[in-house]
Amino acid sequence: MLKIKNISKSFGNIHALQNVSLDLKPGLFGLLGPNGAGKSTLMRTLATLQLPDSGTVEYNGVDIAQNPNVMRSTLGYLPQDFGVYPRMSAEALLDHIAILKGVQNKKARREQVLELLKAVNLYTMRGAAVSTYSGGMRQRFGVAQAMLGDPKVLIVDEPTAGLDPFERQRFLDLLSEAGEEKIIILSTHIVEDVRDLCPDMAILGDGKIVARGAPEALIAKIKGRVWRKKVDKTEVEVLKAAHTVLSTRLLMGGVIVSALSDKQPTAGFELDDEPDLEDAYFAHLDGHV
Repeated sequence: MLKIKNISKSFGNIHALQNVSLDLKPGLFGLLGPNGAGKSTLMRTLATLQLPDSGTVEYNGVDIAQNPNVMRSTLGYLPQDFGVYPRMSAEALLDHIAILKGVQNKKARREQVLELLKAVNLYTMRGAAVSTYSGGMRQRFGVAQAMLGDPKVLIVDEPTAGLDPFERQRFLDLLSEAGEEKIIILSTHIVEDVRDLCPDMAILGDGKIVARGAPEALIAKIKGRVWRKKVDKTEVEVLKAAHTVLSTRLLMGGVIVSALSDKQPTAGFELDDEPDLEDAYFAHLDGHV
């Protein structure tokens, strides 16, 4: 069990986290929020890379600020950005990282390294230096290193950035298979990643948890209140000034406007009987629910 209790973190005048509290158990948990919401600050705090200004984080009853090795010994972490040794191959670097993670048996270590390289579709490139990889390939390597050593807590920060649709699905399948026994925290601004994978989630905005629950429960709060209308681009600002507009989306020369209202906003708006997680995300993030 991972217990996050009222943690706050500031950088100068910027309040990156404000009294964030979450209780997490094994399974997939989605942390959804825009860029700058504080997601990476929270992930770095959980990974013991920085201390909170106040509050505590406990893993199985142990304060990880006082005993960071309790978390580090069982953690897999994929940050947004990470460096690599310039001339080491993917296979050699994973082997090195596995040793650092405590995988001492050489045969077991090699088997795990090769299986992970296959799982992230880098096996044929295992002999190439990671520094020569494309952005997407390097991200897949990051996924593999995070999963070395069978971690019990897995933190992945914006993991599908740079992945094409096929590789994104491969990665989400990997997380789904691993999710039953591990605490997996998927931090992202991509709504589809959470919708496709996580039975539990929270929305983080301006350093605060603004909503928590199953995706279906968050969607249920806006069911029967989401209206859509295709309009000309020139009409968008007028509608934003007069109504609670959740989002706008360009479509075939026009703009699909999604609005939140208990009744039809204006003529031409049609009720969407099946709002999605993106609608719920914007409604909660902007404080309309």
